[in-house]
This record gives sequence, C-alpha cells and structure tokens, in this order.
Amino acid sequence: MAVIEDPEILLYPRIKKSPFFYASRRHGVAKYSVYSHRYHPRHYGDPVAEYWHLLNGVTLWDVGGAERQVEITGPDAFTFTNMLVPRDLNKCKIGQCKYVFITAPDGGIINDPVLLRLGENHFWLSLADSDVLLWAQGLAVNSGLDVTIREPDVGPIQVQGPKSRETMTDLFGASVLDIPYYYCQEYELDGMSLVVSRTGYTSELGFEIYLRNASRDGIKLWDKVVEAGTPYDIRVIGPCHIRRIEGGILSWGCDITMDTNPFEVGYGYEVSWMVDLEQEADFIGKEALKRIRDNGVTRKLAGVEIDGVPLGTFNDGSMIDTFPVRVPGSDEVVGQVTSACFSPRMEKNIGFAMVPVELAAEGTELLVERPGGAVPATVVPKPFVDASKSIPKQDLHQLVNG
Repeated sequence: MAVIEDPEILLYPRIKKSPFFYASRRHGVAKYSVYSHRYHPRHYGDPVAEYWHLLNGVTLWDVGGAERQVEITGPDAFTFTNMLVPRDLNKCKIGQCKYVFITAPDGGIINDPVLLRLGENHFWLSLADSDVLLWAQGLAVNSGLDVTIREPDVGPIQVQGPKSRETMTDLFGASVLDIPYYYCQEYELDGMSLVVSRTGYTSELGFEIYLRNASRDGIKLWDKVVEAGTPYDIRVIGPCHIRRIEGGILSWGCDITMDTNPFEVGYGYEVSWMVDLEQEADFIGKEALKRIRDNGVTRKLAGVEIDGVPLGTFNDGSMIDTFPVRVPGSDEVVGQVTSACFSPRMEKNIGFAMVPVELAAEGTELLVERPGGAVPATVVPKPFVDASKSIPKQDLHQLVNG
C-alpha cells in the first residue's frame, strides 16, 4: 500500500481546543499538531514567509491550547513552587518571570515552563507539552503544605516581532514600554482581565498576553489584537521553529525530555543560575543533580551545521524523526540530531545534536544521516544568532525615541 506523505489530522470533540481555536482557523491553518492534549496550529501555509514576517513585522500566535497554565496559590505556595524547580525563587520578584526547569528525582527534565510570579504566594507555570498539573497535584497530596493547585481559565497568545512594540502600545498605552524583559504587568482592556509579559518563543522582541476568563473572552481579545496590528500588517503564524533554533531555544519532547538533565543540555555548568545547588531549598532532584555535577556528563547537546540540500522548517512535516549521528568512517550510531532546519538568512542547515561529550567540542566533524543520505556536519557554538539576546532585551523607550 502507498504511504500517504501528509495525512490529515482528525478534528473532533475528544481533543480539547484553544480559547482562540475558532478565531485562528479564520486565517487558514494549514497544519495542526496535538500539544498539551489540545489542537495547536503549526503553520498557515508557508513557514518561510512566516519566518521573514516575524523578523521584519509583527505576528500573532494562537498558543492558548499549547501553553496551559498550572496555578499554585495558598499560604505555602512559595515553599511548594520553590521545591519544584532548581532555580532559587527567592531571587524572583513579584511581577517577574523566570525560565525554569521542573526536575524529577533523578534530575531529568519534566518540563521547562516560564514561571510568572503574580503575588507573594501566587504563581503560574506556563507549560511546555507535559502533564505537570498531575505531577504537582500528586506531590501536594502528602506534602503537608497548604496549597491549591489547579488549571485556571487562562489562555495566552504571543505577539512577536519588531513591530510588536507599536501594536502593543496601541492596545495598552505607553506603559507597556516600561515592562522589562522577563517581567509582567496586569491590565484591563474592554472589560477583559489580562497579564502582559515581555516573553516569547522567538528570541525576537515580543510579548505574551495571558487572558483570564479565556473561554468567554478568547475571540474578543483575538479580534482586538488583529485590529490593533492591522496598521502594521500583522500576520497570524505558528511557532517559528527556524527562529527558535537560530536562537538556541530548546523544545521539550525533542531537545529536552525526562531522559535528559540540565547539565547535558547546557543549563548547568555554563548557566549555573538555572540549577542553583547552593540554595537552602531542598528541591526535587537536588541530590541527583549534585552527583551529576560532580561526576560529569557523558553526552551533551551541541549546535551543528549540516551539509546537503536545504532541510525543511521543522514544523512542516519534513523531520519525521531524529537524524542518526555517526563519526566519519564508522557505522556506529553515536548520537542524534533532535531539531534541525534550514536558516534562510544564514543559508545553512542548523540544528541540535545530542552526542558523546568528547564529540561536542567546537569544530568536531560528524556524519548525519538526513533525508537524501549521510552528509558531513560540524559542531558549532549555539545560539546561532544573537547569542547575547540583545534583540529581545532591547530598551523599548530607546527604540521609540531613536
């Protein structure tokens, strides 16, 4: 029987939908996947055009089904949340956001959400694709801590790209320019209750808007953002994996999983604040991560440039599985490329490869078995573009005044 190269995804009642599902469908979703048990638009027909518009304009993303929120409140919410993550949340102010790992007892990465601290004992975990709600609720049962853990009726959208500044200013006023990188602020807009954060999955200038009562107001907010962005040629797109790979942003389920730990993926030795082993809190996985730090790792996630004809965009169905990695001259598979794409502006195939630590040094030559055959690859530094994150961190007032 013939293989259908691009099978459809079934739309039916059993799989849940984003609060923005019916609004985003109007813009011509071409491909869905299922993420966090919900339909998630991946692209709208041309991922490369979406990439260029993200770099030069303003884009709107329906991530209301993907980034589900776990809300932690109650008198012991800080203590409990600080137990979940290796970062020291004593260093997280009210109104601040943090990129965090949620670690397992063996040090594996259960999830890598953005944490929002909305109050002294009020946290949201804006999740990647996994069941952290059940994990947190299970931990709380016999913890002896007074916490309430639930999934609130909150739906986020992302407004990303250089002209997100103008779009968001027209929506919320000049105060939105005062939100620093990885901070958030509360807003009311036409009777809707919102949290706006200076975050995103792009390494570009951008914002996320978290809508309370999202099941009621989702389409209303969507239409307001489209209206505000129309003068700036706003485009609705899916998560731009070309840009997130260029920016060194990892994808849970691909580049990081429960079978990987922070030291293997570059967030331990090099970025020690992500795993603070000197803090007083006895977070889950602390002892395991101390042993890993002291003993060292045997593999590491490296950046690679891959030869051959251009790869796809990662979210277009062209990378069905990981690519095996070998040492030139050997038939033994020693690693795998976990995410890869063709970067239009770099004019190169780039990606991440989990390889033995002795093969992760810059300049190491590898062989990657990609569609079309085995080709040479070279280990290079990551991120591939804007390693200092100067683009998303830029001062919005200077941009306006300049």
